[in-house]
Amino acid sequence: MSNFSRKRSRRRGLAASTFPLLIGLLLVACDRSPPDLSVRLTGSTMGTSYELKLVPAPGQTIPTDLQTRIEALLVGINRQMSTYDPNSELSRFNQNPSTDWISTSPELEQVVAEGLRISTLSGGVFDITVGPLVNLWGFGPDPHRDEVPTETTIAQARERVGAWRLHARDEPPALKKDRPNLYIDLSSLAKGYGVDRMAALVDSISIENYLVSIGGEIRVRGHNGRGEPWAIAIEKPVAGQRAVERLIRLDNRAVSTSGDYRNFFEQNGRRYSHIINPRTGWPILQELASVTVISDRSMVADATATALMAAGPQLGFQLASEHHLAALFILIKADGSFQEQFTPEFEPHLLPQQP
Repeated sequence: MSNFSRKRSRRRGLAASTFPLLIGLLLVACDRSPPDLSVRLTGSTMGTSYELKLVPAPGQTIPTDLQTRIEALLVGINRQMSTYDPNSELSRFNQNPSTDWISTSPELEQVVAEGLRISTLSGGVFDITVGPLVNLWGFGPDPHRDEVPTETTIAQARERVGAWRLHARDEPPALKKDRPNLYIDLSSLAKGYGVDRMAALVDSISIENYLVSIGGEIRVRGHNGRGEPWAIAIEKPVAGQRAVERLIRLDNRAVSTSGDYRNFFEQNGRRYSHIINPRTGWPILQELASVTVISDRSMVADATATALMAAGPQLGFQLASEHHLAALFILIKADGSFQEQFTPEFEPHLLPQQP
């Protein structure tokens, strides 16, 4: 896999993907649909919300402590990978000026290693060290600022960016940076990783049909509570609206969408997105509105959608095609309408468009 006015939505959940959880839209108009037998658990995590829809087999019970276990798992991930928590494991690594190998948890090393892998495959358009630029533009944990930085401050921040300056090893798990003030931001991986861990926990209690989501990062298995395949809505990439652009069907897969229409600011009539090009230090400015990726793992779908979005419509589609990714690109045409482009691997998941 490859990675890639004062309107502002603090979600990321994707500091780089926006994907609404609009489930079962094909079913609501059908009075004859069978009853929904799913059990829903929800809560807050990572600055957004999580959701589980569980469909137990006949006679199967859900452990009473499942939600407690889920929330303990998510708290642990946040303590490892959050840049908003100054005492998290990742924050402590970012603050450590040492350029020697620093021991880490296996979980943190695993997510960083995945980020470095996708950075390599994307030719650097995905970069987990882009945090100084994200923060400079006001889209990180630093105080919000809806203004364009100076060229000097952008150049200074770019000096701290470069995934090639970061190294990971798994035995024993450790990270190493070549520059003391290198800064890692895992916002384009951590939510997807959390979804994968939640799915593994649900698998461990032998529930074979479920949907798991954190902030719109979605992974499903089996069928929904009506005994049908999971139907997921891809949002129309329009700021200030919540409408469906496309419906897809998933089975034992994960999906993520990256877009620039939720988290941005405007100045002098120009929109500045939260998706930063590490090569230029500036937010992406292009006709590509969103990218949706389907993958076996949520963490991979999460990061890859971000990478393809940052790469742009031409290079992004080229990368998706070369690596045989299931990807949907939505472009904004000059007249404001949308144009879709998708890879052959994505096409089987598309449901017929409604008139």
